[in-house]
Amino acid sequence: MAEIEREAMEYDVVIVGAGPAGLSAAIRLKQLDPECNVVVLEKGSEVGAHILSGAVLDPCGLDALIPDWKKKGAPLNVPVTDDKFYMLGEAGALRIPNFPMPPLMNNHGNYIVSMGNVCRWMAEQAEELGVEIFPGMACSELVYGDKGEVKGVVAGVFGLEADGSYGPDTEPGMELHGKYVFLSEGVRGSLSKEVIAKYELDKGKEPQKYGLGMKEIWEVDPEKHREGLVMHTMGWPLGKNAGGGSFIYHLENNQVYVGFVVHLGYKNPYVYPYMEFQRFKHHPMVEELLKGAKRVAYGARAITEGGYQSMPKMVASGVALLGCSVGMVNLPRIKGNHNAMLSGMAAAEAAYEAIKAGRSGDELTDYETEVRSGPIGADLKKVRNVKPLWSKYGLTASLAIGGFDMWSNTLFGGSILGTMAHGKSDAEATEPASKHKEIDYPKPDGKLSFDRLTNVAFSFTNHEESQPAHLKLKDPKIPVEVNLPKYAGPSARYCPAGVYEFVQEDGKEPRFQINFQNCVHCKTCDIKDPSQNIVWTTPQGGDGPNYPNM
Repeated sequence: MAEIEREAMEYDVVIVGAGPAGLSAAIRLKQLDPECNVVVLEKGSEVGAHILSGAVLDPCGLDALIPDWKKKGAPLNVPVTDDKFYMLGEAGALRIPNFPMPPLMNNHGNYIVSMGNVCRWMAEQAEELGVEIFPGMACSELVYGDKGEVKGVVAGVFGLEADGSYGPDTEPGMELHGKYVFLSEGVRGSLSKEVIAKYELDKGKEPQKYGLGMKEIWEVDPEKHREGLVMHTMGWPLGKNAGGGSFIYHLENNQVYVGFVVHLGYKNPYVYPYMEFQRFKHHPMVEELLKGAKRVAYGARAITEGGYQSMPKMVASGVALLGCSVGMVNLPRIKGNHNAMLSGMAAAEAAYEAIKAGRSGDELTDYETEVRSGPIGADLKKVRNVKPLWSKYGLTASLAIGGFDMWSNTLFGGSILGTMAHGKSDAEATEPASKHKEIDYPKPDGKLSFDRLTNVAFSFTNHEESQPAHLKLKDPKIPVEVNLPKYAGPSARYCPAGVYEFVQEDGKEPRFQINFQNCVHCKTCDIKDPSQNIVWTTPQGGDGPNYPNM
């Protein structure tokens, strides 16, 4: 193929992803130097379109970035007023008292928010400072310099031929070069993945661990609405099949966020995370809340769960990984947005000092030092053993030993357990189907529970159908020849949007079908496929979900 000619634009800092980390970095750079030339590239149709989070927000990141955020109208309108934890059985619930929990688990002073709307507001603050933000611009490639450093990205490629080649109607996009490139793509970003592999940033680190978070927004009966109430549950329906739990957050306007997280380290390939979520809503406590209510939105997103010991090196020549591109979620708190914001600020401050000193294209080691030794590292270090304890010993033991370990870290700054290992990746954790029994899931009733395709319509997902599928197979034979006979075709179940199916036509061999139009960009397939055969790449800009206020 002939060399593609593209226009190039030069910036001081190029930021990929308009989430809390990327926007915080952009704002902080402009606060430090109004003349700093900053661009933010966002693959969603608008800022916030691809943002999905619980979310109860710890405002410490926003306090540090924009101290007068209340005066400026930040959409943090619902302070947490009540915080409840439950252990569920099939027919009942046992409330876990708050008093034995370490202080870090307290939600006092936090806010129930739509992170999509918070990011929309942050984008307005950034643009007022002079940051250029381009939504609908998917970054599909990295641009490397002569010394092997990352010097930019390719963005805005449209109209590829069906086979992925450039045709007469293809817009080749443009190169955006920076003295530094920040990757704030969120969980399992495609460019971040490339950088981690190329520069071996995960060498000597534990494998990253993940969960699949699914969320619906419901409008409930005003009589049942309790603005400011935060509820978390564990136990039923997952039992021993998988780790995970739920969240129910009462925000304003009689709306409730109902969410469910399944840890992706489960062994049984018959586990169907989406149907576990649907089954959960039929628990008597949840069913009573949602009786007569109206579902208004649905979405799904992978969550980083590996924590402190799974964070890769965050910098290489010319590039820094921010927020969930590194994995900064505090799992027991189910919070990462505050750390994402703090990481964006730290990266901005390191880049500002480097540019001021006349540097470019080198490693921003000060950023890495600040993350690991500052508030982010302190936040994650206290809880570093909760996830491996849960994975190895199950829910009950992790509650008891994990609680003790968090108290130990909080009171004494250390743990008798040291830093525990995760061991296997989530893909490697999947066992052959022959070791497990199929799970019989109840059929959705269309009132509380729904089939995947019906729910995907409530994510407002759209992909231009003539483009090549953005979900690539390293080997097209593996799904039918390996994953189906050995693992019972788990992609047909672990995807929360019904992208993958095995089609069996009369008298013919099964055929693997990818319905990429359904994809909500959760990245579960890239993470959980036991053969690591599916590679998630960016579709053309603007495609994917269009979340209203997730």
